[in-house]
Amino acid sequence: MKRQAIVDYGQPLCEAVEPTPEPRGSEVLLRVRHCGVCHSDLHLLEGHFDLGGGKTLDVRAGRELPFTLGHEIEGEVEAVGPEAAGLVAVGARRVVYPWIGCGHCETCRAGDEQICARPRQIGIQVDGGYATHLVVPHPRYLVEAAGIAEERAGSLMCSGLTAYSALKRLGALAERGPVLIVGLGGVGMMGLAFARTLFPHAPVVADVSAAKREAALAAGAASAWDPTDAEARRAFMKATGGVWGAVDFAGAESSFAFAQGALRKGGKVVVAGLIGGSFSMPLPFLPMRAIAIEGSYVGRLDEAHEMIELVRGGKVPPLPIETRPLEAANAALDDLRAGRVMGRVVLTP
Repeated sequence: MKRQAIVDYGQPLCEAVEPTPEPRGSEVLLRVRHCGVCHSDLHLLEGHFDLGGGKTLDVRAGRELPFTLGHEIEGEVEAVGPEAAGLVAVGARRVVYPWIGCGHCETCRAGDEQICARPRQIGIQVDGGYATHLVVPHPRYLVEAAGIAEERAGSLMCSGLTAYSALKRLGALAERGPVLIVGLGGVGMMGLAFARTLFPHAPVVADVSAAKREAALAAGAASAWDPTDAEARRAFMKATGGVWGAVDFAGAESSFAFAQGALRKGGKVVVAGLIGGSFSMPLPFLPMRAIAIEGSYVGRLDEAHEMIELVRGGKVPPLPIETRPLEAANAALDDLRAGRVMGRVVLTP
């Protein structure tokens, strides 16, 4: 098998050629056909997340190098372990739910594997899909996605699931008026598509990129705003009166400041992005404004199945996809880092 692997944090990926693994027990060997390139891959490659104020969160611990990134995976079952026989057929095309926990703790038993304290997430803690082959621990993490374009299907397990789960957290607030989507990268554009399908009002959006704002308007956003404009919040509140619900798909200081500042009293902002930074607010403002701030990390396995069915029904417009060969992984990461990607880049091993 071939893979593009981290050999040193902060350095380009290197190609490695190794024996193809054999599945054991309940494991499934997948021949990777498509693997999306996600912004969080950049943080893992760098070895840290930005916490603002010159502080960082080191994420190198517990990960042996060389390590393979990639968690937006679609592929073909090539072999199964003895305990997986009869649960999935060789030759079946599946997408991978990568947000795997220990499987035994109270959090996992409640169905929230994605926030398990002892995670085994594919492409995060264990080797991922920037490779020709991948071992998945059990067939339950393989999701059938027939009827969805194969180059699109894998990315739904990250950008799609993150967007879907974060929007669900707004609950009934989304029925009271347009929601605000901040950050129009791959996840934010998926959020726009889901919001148009799930909610009765066309969403409003904000992004620093004029091109992305224009793309969002063309995709059905009610209005688009530049959060770096000093007058944007005042103009936004004058035009809309504020929103009941907002989702920050960027997770940067400026994006969150705009998102929470755009709330009405009693509103909620959900933070799903991981760009980084910090935030502070005088504590009396929380009860005085009666706002809620909630984090959302990807989504549950049952939500993944719900989301796939919604997409399969043809109600969610497709995100722009650009396919590139596995050998172009470093160039794809560079383009993502520079903000040159509209939609998703998908590697084809």
